[in-house]
Amino acid sequence: MTSEGTGEPVVWLHGFTQTRSSAPEFLASLRQTNRVLTLDLPGHGEASGVEGDLWRTADLVADAVGEETFHLAGYSFGGRVALHLALAHPERLRRLVLVSSTAGLVSDQDRTERRQRDEQLADHLAEVGTERFLDEWLAQPLFSGTRRHDREHRSRDASGLASSLRLAGTGTQSDLTSRLIEITRPVLIVAGEHDEKFVREARRLGDTLTDARVEILSRAGHAVPLDSPHECARVISEFVSESTPAEESP
Repeated sequence: MTSEGTGEPVVWLHGFTQTRSSAPEFLASLRQTNRVLTLDLPGHGEASGVEGDLWRTADLVADAVGEETFHLAGYSFGGRVALHLALAHPERLRRLVLVSSTAGLVSDQDRTERRQRDEQLADHLAEVGTERFLDEWLAQPLFSGTRRHDREHRSRDASGLASSLRLAGTGTQSDLTSRLIEITRPVLIVAGEHDEKFVREARRLGDTLTDARVEILSRAGHAVPLDSPHECARVISEFVSESTPAEESP
């Protein structure tokens, strides 16, 4: 766990194939106003040998931070981890930020099909290696609007990334919609305007959570922290700055 900057503490959780150093422009901007804590999630970076499903990963993050309460923000895969942490350790959170995130696939069939695709993708990754896999991953329509793919700060361990897909991929996640009412802390949901699927998901989350607001950032796709680094940092910083003393304790 690294900690840089001063101000309200924000734990930032990266996306799949990324590391705690990914999106450096975004992180640098956020550190101008906040103390930002980062770590490599299981299967990624220096934690490539660590294995864990979403619930175990949530526990590992909470343990890594220590005893203090904190604001929690996560992007895509990191957002799914953040959602699980908010449910498993609500007393640790001040506020929650979900960037390009989902509460999970609704139907059993969709989850089964996605889990099968993730298994196939993990096998393919192990077969072709990370460099070719990253070429293919970043060429997806999901990232078509992304100007900077931050290739330098991607995780390079094929077995770790494959493990992440198998244990914590979208197909492994239960639909958490019915549990969102348990989250009583304020939540900010961020999506890029060109990412239609996750704009819809952001609206769904916003309609279901007890205390939530939705920010759709212009000129951004799925990879909001890369597409609009300063704007993404700004909306997060402004949101957490509204925190009250009462939010620092259960």
